[in-house]
Formats: sequence, C-alpha cells, structure tokens
Amino acid sequence: MLLDRYIGWTVCRAFLLITVGLTALFSLLSFVEQLGLIGQGNYKLRDALLYTLLTAPDRVLQLAPVCMLLASLMGLGALAKHSELTAFRSFGASQARIIGAVVKLCVPIIFGLFFLAQFVIPPAQQAAQREQAAALGDTLPGLSNGGFWAQKNGVFLNVQSFAGGAVLHGVSIFTFKPKGELHSFIEADTAEPQPDGTWKLSGVTRDVIANGQTQEDTPTSLSWTPFLTTKQLKLLALPPETMPPLALYSYVRLLKHQHQEALRYEQSFWNMVAIPLSLIGMAIIAAPFVFGPQRSGGAGRQIVIGALLGMVFLLVQQITGYLGLLLAVNPAFTALAPSISLLLLGGWMLERNHIKLRPRISRA
Repeated sequence: MLLDRYIGWTVCRAFLLITVGLTALFSLLSFVEQLGLIGQGNYKLRDALLYTLLTAPDRVLQLAPVCMLLASLMGLGALAKHSELTAFRSFGASQARIIGAVVKLCVPIIFGLFFLAQFVIPPAQQAAQREQAAALGDTLPGLSNGGFWAQKNGVFLNVQSFAGGAVLHGVSIFTFKPKGELHSFIEADTAEPQPDGTWKLSGVTRDVIANGQTQEDTPTSLSWTPFLTTKQLKLLALPPETMPPLALYSYVRLLKHQHQEALRYEQSFWNMVAIPLSLIGMAIIAAPFVFGPQRSGGAGRQIVIGALLGMVFLLVQQITGYLGLLLAVNPAFTALAPSISLLLLGGWMLERNHIKLRPRISRA
C-alpha cells in the first residue's frame, strides 16, 4: 500500500507539473491569437488576457491524456534512473503492481476532470464569450456560435448566430398546425431575452396563413414566449465540447426524442467518455518505455518517442472525430476507437517486452 502511494505521488507530481506547463504553453499560443483582435471595438490587452485565462480550464481537459503519458514516463523514468524500480522488484513488487499503482492514480484524476468539465469549464466559457462579445460589440459574427435548430409541439425555431445567449441574430419561427400545415412564420433580425422569460423580437416580419391566404405585417417589435429556458439557451451558446457532460447527455436524448440531428453533440459526449480510457491507455503504454533497456537504448530517446506517440494519438483522435462527422459514422465508434486501440497497443507492447499484467504471488 505504501509502495502504491509512493509511486502514485511521484507520478502525480509530474502530472501536475506537466499539466501546468503545457496549459501555459497552449494558453500563450491562444493569447497571441487574441492579440490580433486588439483594436476592434473596445477589445484591449486585458480583454485578450481575460479570455485566455477563462478558456484555460478547457485546455487542461483536452491535454490531460498527453500529460498522463508524459507524467508516467517522467515519474517512472526518474524512479528507474535512481534504481528505485530495481529495488522495488528485488523486494517482490512485480511490474504489474508498479503499473497498477500508476493506473490507480487515474481514478482521482478522472473525478477531478469530471468536476472540471461539469462545474468549471461551462461557466468559464460562458464568461469568456460574454466578455469578448461585450468588448467587441458583436462586430465579428464569426466569433459567435453557429446557431441551432429546435422544435416543440409544432413550433420550429432557428437562430443563425448568437454570443453568450445575450442577443440572438437571425431568428426564424415556424408554427405548424396539427395536420402539418404551416400556420405562421416570424422572421426577426434580433431577439433579446427578457427577465420574465420572453424574447423581445426586433426587425420583425410576420406572415400568418389563413384560408389559403397570407397576411403580412411588420411590427416594430414583438414579444414571444419561447419553449427554451434561459438555462438551456446559455448551454446552447457553448460549443458542444465545452458543455457539461450531464447536460450534454440530456440534450442528446432530447434531440433524439424530437427526431433532430444530434451527431455533433453525440460526438462531443463520446469524446468526453473516451478521456478516462485515454488516461488509462497512456499510463499502460508508458510502461514498455520505462521497463525497457534503460542503459543501452537511452531513456531520453524513449521518452521522446513516447511523447511523440501521445501527440500522434491526439491528432488521430481529432481526425477520426472530423471524419465521423463528415461521413456520419456512429459517434461512439469514432470517439472510442482511438482510446481502445491505444489500450490494445499498450497491451501488445507489454507482451512484446515480456511484461506480464498478472502479478505473481509473493509474500512482499
């Protein structure tokens, strides 16, 4: 038990250090990208810095598998360099037990990442979009979300773009009769949610079909009661990959119940499900590089190869996700296939290096 804690704490320290380092590196790249927006509207240097800081938690989630691989390589590599792994094995600790100690570390990390994805990333992302939209004055439509379709009880809603759920642009509302005939069509330039839950539509054109004839009017503004709550609207303002996992799962079920397209949201949900498998796979795949011939092959070269393997895994995961969306492949398959392949590759590499996952019976 003490041995497991010692190994786990060694790898945990490396994981925290690497996570901070990689998150800072990628945040710096994002900050440089934000610098290009300075001068547009009221966007200033502090706004770019605030946006970078608020979006940093999402980078932690995305980089966690690679950080786990590097932490396992560095943590176990440090133990091997000081001959501690050799000492552990001389006292009867098998290679499987050492690997198991690293895998056990994945459990609290998975819970921590779930807490981050469920409670930290969504409000931080909402605040980032809200502050950015306020500073830019909504002058850049490309920065807002790509819009959405929603329907309930014969009412179909389409929003072309919106930022943070504050102001919606390009709103179209179709109302159908029970027999499927179009009853009315409302088109508005903007819609602003009100404290009482209604939407104030501006730049409105309304068409009502009655007895085969269309009656058109253009009121200055119109109050409309939506079927979406304010909370649901705020969630829809987020990119699917930054939505809370539980809310994302509920929204996917709702879309399927309403026979709507949910492929993009399903892909994001299964990508989140794949993260625990990726963490465990990275911990396992690091073992052959550590237990391999440290003196003859060079530990530095093995760590570089392992790091490159982690980067390749991220690229493969992203490519399969995009191909899955493009070809409409089952999201569960495209999201889980890289992680499962990683686990199989790790098992094959262990067998290839004669590392048995089943611990031997020992008194130690």
